[in-house]
Amino acid sequence: MVRQSLATGGRNMQVLTVAALLALCSPYPVCFAIEGKSYALLLLMVALAWWCRRSQRPLLYALVSALAGITHFYGLFLVLAAAVWDGLKGRTRFALAALMAALPGLGWIDYAADYLFRSRAASWIGAPDYALLEETLARGLGLWPLPKLGLILLLLVVLRRWGGLQRLSWPEPGVLDRSGLTPSLLIVVGVVLVSFVKPMAFSRYFVVLVPAVLPVLAVQFGALNLNRLGRGCAVGALSVLLASWWGPGFAELDPALGGVREQDQFRLISQRTGGLVERYGPRARLLNLSDRMEVAMGRIPSDPVPWGDADDLEKHLAAPPLPSELWLASSGPLQAMERKLKRLQSQVVQAGYNCDQRANDLSHARLLRCRFEAMGRSE
Repeated sequence: MVRQSLATGGRNMQVLTVAALLALCSPYPVCFAIEGKSYALLLLMVALAWWCRRSQRPLLYALVSALAGITHFYGLFLVLAAAVWDGLKGRTRFALAALMAALPGLGWIDYAADYLFRSRAASWIGAPDYALLEETLARGLGLWPLPKLGLILLLLVVLRRWGGLQRLSWPEPGVLDRSGLTPSLLIVVGVVLVSFVKPMAFSRYFVVLVPAVLPVLAVQFGALNLNRLGRGCAVGALSVLLASWWGPGFAELDPALGGVREQDQFRLISQRTGGLVERYGPRARLLNLSDRMEVAMGRIPSDPVPWGDADDLEKHLAAPPLPSELWLASSGPLQAMERKLKRLQSQVVQAGYNCDQRANDLSHARLLRCRFEAMGRSE
């Protein structure tokens, strides 16, 4: 992203400084750099794609764009938006390169269509509303995004009146084009419109915008010619923004704050059930993955008994003798978690078990200990 900013705005020390600070301290890269998901890789591929496009390297652009398209859906959407934009501008080579790059991602969508287009797929994503805008701004600007926008506007007023700022112009069309911001805006409009029919606009997915927005901001700030007071005010405001980005960017990862990360507490479930047997959950694959991670960190005993899913539980209950005790668990957004766990709980209740909650302190997880009723009466 820093290289893209320099290529777009020239060899300017102000551009270099602003681009480097934004790249290292922006909440999006800070949070996703240490998350076990694909967003950091997606960010890299999109940044490389825009740089290859600006550098007039269609073959390399096609290769990197293909990798972005199969890393995440939004990488694919961005490639298609760029193909449309380059086609409208008469850049046939790059439009064709982007269309060819989209083929692997489109092929995977066709292969997984039965799963992707069922009604319950991505059921956690809501329709676009003001909350989506507010959360997206919060991910891009950190805590208190609206007050920060007010601070930025106040800074511009101060710079205009006393800081030596002669004029504040909209970015040149060439800068918007070379940075990839125009195609990025196309994807935003398209995704939001489609999301009114099939919700797919999720705030963290807009991380794809960072490699396009950051160079434009760096170039705009690098073009400012301020006096001494203006430079001091700009540095002060930038310091406040960066300070409020860096620390809070890691705060939600602190286990001492409850261990909630993206509305799940699989890690805590693994720790509380480590060493137990007869464990079942509607999201058994994720629970087993969590167990493997906790074993690797040395937090639970090695070689835990794998979690079973609803089908495993049904088979076990149909083949006596029944265990005296078993455990049910799930984690995730509250409504979806309760709905998925209810099926398993009804199975064991019908088989003669009595379940009680064992994790009342967890906000995004449920852990039930189910004991055979005959066992309970004997005690």
